[in-house]
Amino acid sequence: MFKSVLVANRGEIACRVFRTAKRMGIRTVAVYSEADVRALHVREADEAVLIGPAAARESYLDGAKVLAAARATGAEAIHPGYGFLSENAEFAEAVAAAGLIWIGPDPASIRAMGLKDAAKALMIEAGVPVTPGYQGADQSEETLTAEAARIGYPVLIKAVAGGGGKGMKRVDDPSDFAAGLASARREAAAAFGDDRVLIERYITRPRHIEVQVFGDRHGDVVHLYERDCSLQRRHQKVIEEAPAPGMSEAVRAAVTGAAIKAAKAVNYVGAGTIEFIADASDGLKADGIWFMEMNTRLQVEHPVTESVTGVDLVEWQFRVAAGEPLPLKQDDIKLNGWAMEARLYAEDPANGFLPSIGRLEHFVMPEGIRVDTGVEQGGEVSQFYDPMIAKLIVHEDTREAAAARLAVAAGEVEVWPVKTNAGFLKRCLDHLRFVAGDVDTGFIAAEEAALQPVESAEATLAALTLIAEAAAETVETRADPFSPWGGQPRLSYGVRLNASARTTVWAQIDGQGVSGDVAPVETGWRGASGLTAQVGFDQVQAGDRLFGYQPVEDGFVLFIDGEARRVTPYRAATVGGTGAVSDGSLRAPMPGKIVATPVKAGDAVTKGQPVVVLEAMKMEHALTAPFDGVVESVATVGDQVVEAAVLAVVKAAD
Repeated sequence: MFKSVLVANRGEIACRVFRTAKRMGIRTVAVYSEADVRALHVREADEAVLIGPAAARESYLDGAKVLAAARATGAEAIHPGYGFLSENAEFAEAVAAAGLIWIGPDPASIRAMGLKDAAKALMIEAGVPVTPGYQGADQSEETLTAEAARIGYPVLIKAVAGGGGKGMKRVDDPSDFAAGLASARREAAAAFGDDRVLIERYITRPRHIEVQVFGDRHGDVVHLYERDCSLQRRHQKVIEEAPAPGMSEAVRAAVTGAAIKAAKAVNYVGAGTIEFIADASDGLKADGIWFMEMNTRLQVEHPVTESVTGVDLVEWQFRVAAGEPLPLKQDDIKLNGWAMEARLYAEDPANGFLPSIGRLEHFVMPEGIRVDTGVEQGGEVSQFYDPMIAKLIVHEDTREAAAARLAVAAGEVEVWPVKTNAGFLKRCLDHLRFVAGDVDTGFIAAEEAALQPVESAEATLAALTLIAEAAAETVETRADPFSPWGGQPRLSYGVRLNASARTTVWAQIDGQGVSGDVAPVETGWRGASGLTAQVGFDQVQAGDRLFGYQPVEDGFVLFIDGEARRVTPYRAATVGGTGAVSDGSLRAPMPGKIVATPVKAGDAVTKGQPVVVLEAMKMEHALTAPFDGVVESVATVGDQVVEAAVLAVVKAAD
């Protein structure tokens, strides 16, 4: 076994690999960009090397700099994590040429499966069923348009070199094909340096089933069962689980058998994932699952497989890379219970899921479960990298118990001021369809209304209680503070202490005014509903529920079921938005680059029509017209813009 390993990655996956390495007594080396000087993975490594500016192309994607760091630190092996250089065959070859151990599959396997069109052709030859579509070399718009018509709408445009939902667009109508193709090509070129695409038939009720495979250099290939990754938003996985709900032994045998056949077709060594698309319109059937692609690396969702098999997949990667045989034979790998993983993203579900960046002033994760993260309180969420900040993983005896435990965990997340999708995750996990296992990749879009946050009477009482408690600490007399005869206490909130000892309070919660009465009792404050609330150091209890809170400037934050709600002194409510203000200005919701302007100055636009497209945090975000009108100005493609910069101005039609 090698004695040192460099992880050519950052964040959560770097920290994850370091944990196993340290347990095995292997020295760890981190690389980092200027944006990650104070990152958690840098501090957790035994040694760390700065390799360049914040932009990934000048740091984490620069193989020469990574190799130089390995040579400088005496690292014997390189683990690529996932993303960045993990599926780069040229980099894998360079690692081997430098006399280092590459912890991944052979470059030939990466090439064979790296391009989706070539991989599908190879699978057809190997007898693995594939999704109907077009993966030809002719990339002209005319040919692709004709092929889409032949396949039949809806179709899915996918980047040939793609992954993670980038460069992937669903098109339902022929009139939208050209725009979808252009957007897919832009994303593909930006993310992978390759704008080629393929087209597949879009399965109307698809489920995303994938199989974890592992091969060694002694000719053995095994599977570690399947995962279901169907809960997605815009092709980005949100919640994953193992095993897949509704999976019969016959269908499992068919899909795992196809996965083994696919891995053997490319002489696969190391950890890999064979991804399948299943037609869920009438349950899972052996003849209704097709090969989609292979990921020649460790997957983000690998912890659920580890949980149900008891296998440390990173340890297996180390051992196979060192030339050892697989630790277990196929018959020795057993399924145990049910595991689920939820991806915690720094994003704002209430604002179109736009990524959220900034300093993590308050960062508290749930206890009693596995949490894989690469950030900590006081750290930064950068505009330069993927917005996933943590993974919440549970393992229980049954699917119902796993879903319930993960829902509780999501509700215990406390993050401020960066916004997260924790509350959204909890609502997904609590949804009756999800609990019943009735999930496909269209679940989130279909249940959008039901997944919106719901006001809680108990939560409002908790907020009012905190306001009353904060006010009581500053009140010098029980007299009416608004009486001309009473003293003038230093009140942070609008509070009225009445002669009846009841306290009337009012404040502003996320821009909405709230008010009510609470009265002191021996254990705390009692509201009009009769619920008792008790304030602690970092919690407030309302009835039988506990809520976390954090004092901040000009108020405090109340954490309710994964949501962070700021409570401030009452003032006239301000109008928020999704990048648009009342004068028609479209402002950048975050720093980024202008990649498209579908309209020009002087064009008439209708409400909701895309005006400018911003690329930030590896995804495109379209800013739309706030009302019908005429475009007065619009930014230039290629411009780098800062947050809140005016990107376009629309003048109202009337």
